[in-house]
Amino acid sequence: MMINDTSLQNVNLTQLREAPIHLNTKIQPHGVLIVLKEPELSILQVSSNVYTHFGVTESDLLEGTLFDLLDPFQVEQIQTGLTAETLDYLNPTKIWVRKRGDDYAVFDAVFHRTSEGLLVLELEPTFAHENIPFLSFYHLARTSINRLESTTNLRDFCQIIVQEVRKITGFDRVMLYKFDHDGHGSVIGEEKLSHLEPYLGLHYPESDIPKPARKLFASNWIRLIPDTHAEPVDVVPAINPITESPANLTNSVLRGASKCHIEYLHNMGVGASMTISLIKDGQLWGLIACHHQTPKYVSYELRKACEFLGRVIFSEISAHEETQDYDYRMKLTNIQSKLVEYMSQSENFVDGLVQHQQNLLDLANAQGAAVYFGGKYTLIGETPKEEDLNYLVQWLQANVNEDVFYTNSLPQHYPDAEKYKNVASGLLAIPISKRNYVLWFRPEVIQTVNWGGDPNNAFEYNQAEGDLRPRKSFELWKQTVRLTSLPWQLVEVKAALELRKGIVNIVLRQADELALLARDLELSNAELKKFAYVASHDLQEPLNQVANYVQLLEMRYSNELDEDATEFINYAVEGVSLMQTLIDDVLAYSKVDVQAVEFELTDANTSLERALTHLRQRTAETKAIITHDDLPTVMADRTQLMQLFQNLVGNAIKFHSDKTPKIHIGTTRLEDEWLFSVYDNGIGIDPKFSERIFVIFQRLHTRDEYPGTGMGLAICKKIIECHRGRIWVESKLGEGATFYFTLPVGGQRSERRGRKVQNNIFGRGQ
Repeated sequence: MMINDTSLQNVNLTQLREAPIHLNTKIQPHGVLIVLKEPELSILQVSSNVYTHFGVTESDLLEGTLFDLLDPFQVEQIQTGLTAETLDYLNPTKIWVRKRGDDYAVFDAVFHRTSEGLLVLELEPTFAHENIPFLSFYHLARTSINRLESTTNLRDFCQIIVQEVRKITGFDRVMLYKFDHDGHGSVIGEEKLSHLEPYLGLHYPESDIPKPARKLFASNWIRLIPDTHAEPVDVVPAINPITESPANLTNSVLRGASKCHIEYLHNMGVGASMTISLIKDGQLWGLIACHHQTPKYVSYELRKACEFLGRVIFSEISAHEETQDYDYRMKLTNIQSKLVEYMSQSENFVDGLVQHQQNLLDLANAQGAAVYFGGKYTLIGETPKEEDLNYLVQWLQANVNEDVFYTNSLPQHYPDAEKYKNVASGLLAIPISKRNYVLWFRPEVIQTVNWGGDPNNAFEYNQAEGDLRPRKSFELWKQTVRLTSLPWQLVEVKAALELRKGIVNIVLRQADELALLARDLELSNAELKKFAYVASHDLQEPLNQVANYVQLLEMRYSNELDEDATEFINYAVEGVSLMQTLIDDVLAYSKVDVQAVEFELTDANTSLERALTHLRQRTAETKAIITHDDLPTVMADRTQLMQLFQNLVGNAIKFHSDKTPKIHIGTTRLEDEWLFSVYDNGIGIDPKFSERIFVIFQRLHTRDEYPGTGMGLAICKKIIECHRGRIWVESKLGEGATFYFTLPVGGQRSERRGRKVQNNIFGRGQ
């Protein structure tokens, strides 16, 4: 609701919308209300019109009991009825009240208990000539149901309902009013006098029937205001002596209408009104609203007949809606089953959602969908850009805690979405875990809505009295609605929730499989590590013997060897030396293991300085200029971090060009990780080899050009993987190279190794 007048800025609209109208000190004057305390049935409060109906004053009744008003036989019958499990067996009941001498008045009596445990008795004068015999009502209901069974169109259903209700009640206008999910409503059926202005097809803002009123309608199947101009009467005393608050009249038949509602009815030209609540699955679905231009009393029995007819007829509407939904629900269930089957058969469950003819789009009738899993997006159909999706997912993580979020106007909740309204004015989102989502999108659909009066001016400000009044105009007001998509149907939302269960089950199963695989790999890695250590140790001794004996041959028989023999001996010694270096590097590679290291707070500056100390001879030989930023403190293994810097800076020195080597180590803080860079102005790398260089024993140059085993970058990659980071290179031939690597801000503590693999799949904190 919007109010344009700047003078209303200080008006508390929230208080107006959520006023406690169930706590009331007035009732309608056509009946009597008595508040009783059980079990003695002492009278705590009465309406001030008891003299009109009973011929006694309120002071005659207060502090007395029900025995003072009724004869003992009737009171004893009432007491027996009050002991039953439900008051339905007691309601309604006929009560005779002696007024003067032998003059009796007959009332229809209804009992209900408040949430505070007090008993409320409501009495309305009985009009015997308006009683409806059971058979007459049965035929009335049967005729209505027969008419309903003759059509399958919901609009025709609604029209039959209002025709039948108007036929038996005689109201000037009867409307069927349905609520939208946002509290607004529209008239979907209407039967009226010909000269009255039609309301069929018009929408009405949520403020016309605010939340407190809808709550009361949901608690009472039928509500009558026989005379909108009648002056309400007080409940005496206004404050209940036990609860110390006004009487709770939530379930009251006689409860006085709010001043705002009465004025609203007057503005519509209504002299009497009756509403029948239509409730589905415990929620207020809509109302049958009956209006009369002049006062009109409807007897209790006729009201109960209308209530029963409303329930019977609405059960037909509910069945009709469910029948309409059934085929669509079965279709979505079939699609959901296929998606679960596809996911089960795929190595990556995301592929099962998007790579088949029936996919995510079909499940929710969407034009675009995205799966965000493991930090990666998989897109299908028309979707926002990945950069926009990143911000949207962050907003969902911060603002949505439910298992599902859906809206047909995303920009109203998340204003940044307006820039991609053409593909995502509507959003349906389910979290797979704390950080992973499945998203469906619908584009903007511009539409015209016919309102019964301007919804932006649902109230008028009364300057003289300083309060709000309901609007007086109900003329047709057209609104062009933008930034909205077609609404998500409840069956689509339920299908998305069922799919979420399927995804979670499959991911959990895959997590168990990964856990078993991880355990097998740990055993295998342990064996390989042991083998590498033993093999390297056992190979060193025979290699040393070969080198020693070959050199001994050279020393003892140097005078007898020709030039070729000396060259061959040098080749053998060099081969042995290279073999020893390879064995040392393989042993170093096998020792890089997340289980064998201790992650601790490590100053990266210190690790770099240690690495540069080991490289000072090569630095001096090449006159390399090495600079670095002030590096952060990270969670890492200090020895491995030093080894990482030594290998990367050592490579930058080794592969220098004709220029003086210049090397710079930099760092940048990203959202949840540190990004390190090692830049050099060396010979560079062909981009097509940017992945190959990290593979064990892979070299791009001969050993004659550049010495080494090809293990350095493979060791770097393994160190970074143990720290749960990433490493890559950006370079061009002749233009130097920049190696990048990341380290998580929170580190990768060694004790995490013992956690279940599910934590890696579902994200931390799940």
